[in-house]
Parts: sequence; C-alpha cells; structure tokens
Amino acid sequence: MRLFAAIATGIALLGAAPAPPTPPAPPASAATWGVAPSSAKGPNGRPAFTYKLDPGATVTDYVAVTNHSVRPLTLNLYASDAFTTGQGGFDLLAGGQKPTDVGAWVRFTGGTVTIPSTSRVDIPFTLTVPSNATPGDHAGGIVASLAATAPDAQGNRVAVDHRVGARIYLRVSGELQPAMTVDNLRVRHTGSLNPLAGGTLTATFTVRNTGNVRLTGRPTLTVAGPFGLGRRSTDGAALPEILPGGELTTTVRMTGVPPLFRLTVSAAVTPAAVGDQVLDPQPQSGTARATAWAVPWPQLALLVLLALIGWALTAARRRRARQLARAVAAAREEGRSEADRQTEQTPGGGAAAAPATSHVGRRDTT
Repeated sequence: MRLFAAIATGIALLGAAPAPPTPPAPPASAATWGVAPSSAKGPNGRPAFTYKLDPGATVTDYVAVTNHSVRPLTLNLYASDAFTTGQGGFDLLAGGQKPTDVGAWVRFTGGTVTIPSTSRVDIPFTLTVPSNATPGDHAGGIVASLAATAPDAQGNRVAVDHRVGARIYLRVSGELQPAMTVDNLRVRHTGSLNPLAGGTLTATFTVRNTGNVRLTGRPTLTVAGPFGLGRRSTDGAALPEILPGGELTTTVRMTGVPPLFRLTVSAAVTPAAVGDQVLDPQPQSGTARATAWAVPWPQLALLVLLALIGWALTAARRRRARQLARAVAAAREEGRSEADRQTEQTPGGGAAAAPATSHVGRRDTT
C-alpha cells in the first residue's frame, strides 16, 4: 500500500500540500490520525522536516502524532527512505523493507506509541548523518502506521497497513551536482483524415535525475522534416520533483504536425530548482532524439484524386477536339462532294462532252 494514502477517513499531513477541508465527523469506530513536524510544545507549521547538515552532524527534532479518533490508538512509528514513482509521485519503501539512507539515520526511543482519544503526543527523535554520507539531497519520511485486517474482494480477511506520514528533506553539505538525462524516446505520428490539416505527434520518454539534488523541469518537444522543413516546438507540462536517482515517464503531444515523410524529433528537459533552492552550477538540459515516419496518406489520396480529375478533364477535352475535327473534316468532304455534283450538272461545264463536227466537200462553179 502506498504511503500517504489514508484509508477510510485517515488524515495525512504531507509535504507542502495545503490541509484539506475539515471532513464530516467520522463514525465512532473510525481510526483517524495525523503526523506533522513539531516542537516540544506542538506543531509549528513546517510543511516538512527540512535540514541542511554536515556529515557526522546530529539534530534532535519532534514529530506530532494526533489521534482524531474517539478511542485510543497504538501506532507503529518509524522512518523510511523515499523514492519517485514512475508517475512522478513521492512514496516511501514498503513497511517491511529496510531503509538504507536517511530513513536509517532516524532514531526513536520506542517503536510504538499509544495515544489517548482526541489527543496529541509530541515525540522526540534524532537524525544522525553518517560521516561518509554523500553530499546532496536525501529524502525520506516519518510514518505512523496502524496494522489491521480487512476483507478483500473475495471476502477473505487480509492484513492491511494504514500509513500516514510527513516528509524528510535532508541536504548533506558538499559539492552539488545537479544533472538530468532524457532517454528511451518513443514517437508516433497519427495522421488526420482532413488532408489539409496536420497530424498529432506523440512523444513518450523517461526523465532521470542522475545528479545529487532533487530537481524539476519542463520538457520541450521539437520536430522537423527533411532539411529542417516545418520545424516547430512545443512545451509540455512542468514535471513534479524527481529525487536523486529517481526517474519518471512523461508524454508530450504536438498537434498540426505536417506529414513530411521522415520526421526528426528531439525531446529535451531543462532542469530547474525545487522551491527556493539555488542550483550552482546550472545543469545542462537533457536531450534525446528519434525519428518517425509520417506518410501523408490523405494528402497522397487527394493528389491522386486531383490527378485523376485532371486526366479526366484532359481526356474529355481531347475527345471533344477529335470529335470537332472529325465533324469539320466531314463537313469539308460533304462540301467538296456537293460542289462536284453541281459541276457535273452545269451546261458548258468543263466536264461536258464536245459535239461531233462533220466536214462537207464544196464544189466550185465557174
């Protein structure tokens, strides 16, 4: 079960998140409790346990555990290491998993605490930084958990660990090395049925915090066709904080991308500080590149259709021209034939036969 998921009406006071509105009064049997940074006199408004210590240093602090129930509660109290989930969430190791980082550096005088109904207990603890601790950010949390049983989907009774906690952010002094990488870039272009519109480019990639400082950032997606044609960029949503060594997978979409056959895609993330941190030195952007096919099928279909229409129009014009030429030739032939008939019927025409001439002898008389 994930940390900070309150079961039933459990209350979780985590990180810098604002307190939720006061819920309706729970049933008498409901177990609700909260965990918050505190002083010896009670909660002091800190959103998280935040420290900046040297290797070998020790600090004493307090955690307030408040029982909002109308019955006493006995809770397990411990610290654990944090990690970034694949979706960018802040979570702690499972209850049975032994911490090896800041969660192992926290010590309580006892492992359980019993709190009377509707009461609060301010519990001291110590955090001792090992002398060989690595510089940079170490994240964890302090947890108050209640073991119980509940029915599963099949009606069987199963053990459930209800956990509520508060975050720990420790920065160990030394050289800071903020760094992010982007890899495992996968891109896909989905064309539009409208041949006059571009398609949608979907890019999914993994962002890793390879430095020693918790970071956030904003991804940028850039796409271009052959020879840089149609180059354009878009920004994705800002990333949640990524703890050192953590990673998450994010997706950025770009619409209206023209199908230029072969697309070159670049995904970059510019690291940024979390909260009021100051990054020195300023880290370089992590970048990954990939290619994707974007065949313009609707545009090709439109081009073929236009070509067919052009061919049909040209063929029709040629057919009409041939028909007109045949008609003109036929008219001319008919005209010549008519002229010949008229010539044959005209007297004295050049084609009429000449009459025969007879010669009669003349006799002279004297």
